[in-house]
Amino acid sequence: MPQPPPLAAKSLLLILGILLIATNLRLPITGVAPLLGMIQDSFGLSAAAAGVLTTAPLLVFAAVSPLSPLLARNIGLERALFAALVLIILGIAARSSGFVWPLYLGTSLIGVGIAICNVLLPSLLKRDFPDHLALLTSSYALTMGAAAALGSAAAVPLAQLSGLGWPLALGASGLFALASALAWLPQLRRRPVITTAARNAAPKGMPIWRYALAWYVTLFLGINSFVYYIVISWLPTILSDADYSSARAGTLHGLLQFASAVAGLIMIPIMRRIKDQRVIALGTSLASIVGILGLLLVPQWAGAWSLLFGFGCGAAFILALTFIGLRVATPGQAAALSGMAQCLGYLLAAGGPTLVGKLYDLTGNWTLGLMSCVLALIIMSVLGVLAGGSRQIGQETAP
Repeated sequence: MPQPPPLAAKSLLLILGILLIATNLRLPITGVAPLLGMIQDSFGLSAAAAGVLTTAPLLVFAAVSPLSPLLARNIGLERALFAALVLIILGIAARSSGFVWPLYLGTSLIGVGIAICNVLLPSLLKRDFPDHLALLTSSYALTMGAAAALGSAAAVPLAQLSGLGWPLALGASGLFALASALAWLPQLRRRPVITTAARNAAPKGMPIWRYALAWYVTLFLGINSFVYYIVISWLPTILSDADYSSARAGTLHGLLQFASAVAGLIMIPIMRRIKDQRVIALGTSLASIVGILGLLLVPQWAGAWSLLFGFGCGAAFILALTFIGLRVATPGQAAALSGMAQCLGYLLAAGGPTLVGKLYDLTGNWTLGLMSCVLALIIMSVLGVLAGGSRQIGQETAP
């Protein structure tokens, strides 16, 4: 198999900018969960009102994702990504003000900014690095996961560092957003080129959703997000019910996110060498299935199961992002597929924790909820095999 040409030195600044943007794609969201108790105490919020701070961004992702390609079409990829970073900075500043309404407004602004970045980064990689899609997608997913794990681990210590409390901890993530915006400034000098590419958002004038392959990719990403956010939301409670201490449960929660980041290290060399990803899709799904079954059946080994599930979900997420670039022919198609996949994916993810919570209320245990996740992952494995073949949208017949 011929090796792709080496990355040019002039591309290094762009790659640095992409990796810095990636630090903002989970960090401002994952750092909230460890601080929810403090935030509730500050404002006297109910559990439902506090829960909005973690579920609202997912709904915003779903609403904004389909619109992001339109923004890029009008002002260009580089300017759209910069505007998204500005929204994240403003959102973090508002959320950290110490007042209740800016808390929710800022959370929504952060969601808008992250949604734009989520959708447009695969399109940027398809346009500027078509020969290095797998490598760079794995790299920015690794960076995203590592930043998220850091945010979860540092949130409470930062809140306890001074009298400023949780606003300081939430505001600290703004340093990454500010650094990203500054590093991205040189890219604004580039002439926008997305306008022409965006006209090819679907082959032969067909909307992207008319193609079966687009649905395979979309549902593979969507089910993975659905299960991931269920486990991330409920793992501490599941472990508490299995007689783990709160401190130990929190540690394992962070360990899971760390494992999802480490998946990038393994995926980078693998994805550089293969064009057909069906076996990898099956393997990552199986890892997640075994992790969930382990938590349910042998909870005393929760550390091992958290690592396995985190790795499986993290690797599947990287694979789904790579599919978005590999299964299309143009940057415009990549933006359209990314918008479709992330809109539906985050709609599924937003409803997952609530659904499993209701199942727990009905049954008094986690069996039905976790087995529902296993069933979803079995379906995901089939979709991954269908999406993993080496072909592109347009090389199939629309249904």
